[in-house]
Amino acid sequence: MEDLTKQTPLQQIVSCTIGNGTKIYNFVNLYHCRIGDDCVIGSFVEVQKNVNIGNHVKISSHSFLCEGVIVEDNVFIGHHVVFTNDKYPRATSKRGVLKTETDWPLLKTVVKNGASIGSNATILPGIIIGENAMVGAGAVVTKNVPSGSVVVGNPAKVISKKM
Repeated sequence: MEDLTKQTPLQQIVSCTIGNGTKIYNFVNLYHCRIGDDCVIGSFVEVQKNVNIGNHVKISSHSFLCEGVIVEDNVFIGHHVVFTNDKYPRATSKRGVLKTETDWPLLKTVVKNGASIGSNATILPGIIIGENAMVGAGAVVTKNVPSGSVVVGNPAKVISKKM
């Protein structure tokens, strides 16, 4: 693992720990995060501060992982997957000033070992996606996904168990 800060016209990587054998494509923003060994980070991906990504993870292009996301080993994240970390997002506080990090509770989301998330899925905050679970393309995940299950739809519903 190396601590990496690199800014080029094609990549912006700031204070990240990147594992051995990890491949990072162009047009990414990674900052203050940890990425494990032998991962693939596709083009146009953003990984925010304090995100922890395990080993052997593939994150496809145009995906967004916000603060509070933990991705365990052997996880697949499809194209344009979006994670969120605030259940009630607002630009301003009740006092009418722009919100800062201290104005809302950070909700953690965990993607367990071996899970797969299909393209264009949206993952609401505070969710646990269980081991070897599969989230279908375009799903909106609003509650925990049991291990080994398949969920699809908006809101995502279990259609199969124990894959």
